[in-house]
Amino acid sequence: MRITVLSDGSWGTALARLLCDNGHEVTLWGPFPEYIEEMAARRENVRFLSDIALPDKLTLESDLARAVRGERILLLASPTQYARGVLTQLKPYFSPPQHSLINVAKGIENNTLLRLSQICREVLGDCRYLALSGPSHAEEVAREVPTAVVAASEHPELSELAQNIFTNHFFRVYSSSDVVGVELGGALKNVMAIAAGIIDGMKLGDNSKAALITRGIAETSRLGAALGGDPQTFAGLSGIGDMIVTCCSGHSRNRHVGEELGGGKKLEQILVDMGMVVAEGVKTTLSAFQLAQQNHVECPIIREVYAILYENKDPSAALRELMTRPLKPEIEEL
Repeated sequence: MRITVLSDGSWGTALARLLCDNGHEVTLWGPFPEYIEEMAARRENVRFLSDIALPDKLTLESDLARAVRGERILLLASPTQYARGVLTQLKPYFSPPQHSLINVAKGIENNTLLRLSQICREVLGDCRYLALSGPSHAEEVAREVPTAVVAASEHPELSELAQNIFTNHFFRVYSSSDVVGVELGGALKNVMAIAAGIIDGMKLGDNSKAALITRGIAETSRLGAALGGDPQTFAGLSGIGDMIVTCCSGHSRNRHVGEELGGGKKLEQILVDMGMVVAEGVKTTLSAFQLAQQNHVECPIIREVYAILYENKDPSAALRELMTRPLKPEIEEL
């Protein structure tokens, strides 16, 4: 297959490498010509995925028109809040008969509160779209650590195609038709990862983390079902699978943000220290909080993470409020 990866971040780079090794003709596009030239010369992405060699046959391109020319798969890997800008640049060159979209970003756009599939259709019109999501840190995929993800599309043939082009001896792809649930699972787990990081920063221990993950899945399922997702999806790879890895891993940027908050650092300084590295959960928390309010869904963890990030609430006060809420049954109807 001819595949173009739109974004030279860590995840886009790791997947470009995987697809090259699977025998496909792959182009990696980035918006900054100087950095693309540097990557081409060094055969390494030192900013976002250092110490991982880029395949010699991987084409690096900063001209979008050249990058997407011809019949090919387009892999959208830019962070959610930048996706609309990339898609707007892509629109003059996008051809529905020639191009299929695979999105691997995980978030909800601020202001519009749209998922990536909705943004793609709003900008590009009707298009063949697939969401690829699951517990899959770029750093580990680049090192060929065994990984399983899910490919969700309304077009079964596109899900089957994604399974075939990505799957190899260390990367396994399952299929799904629940685009809404898979996208929301990938987005909302980043909010829970910030909460998990706060627990780590406050040195609270394993009991607290286990409770957070379990109730986080219940909350994500409740909101996801209200927005049209299948509750069973949140028990799968894009739900509990992705939440476990993001809440527990040292690779997680969102957990890192939470850990710094739990240790007393202010959000503004944390983001400055992270530089160009994006933690999707910070922006997604705002969108998730607004979606929960609009749909009248009780989401206490999301509410408290929002208060910490956007209202400067002390994490200890947020924790106390969560623990002293009115008592209720564990299992409720969604």
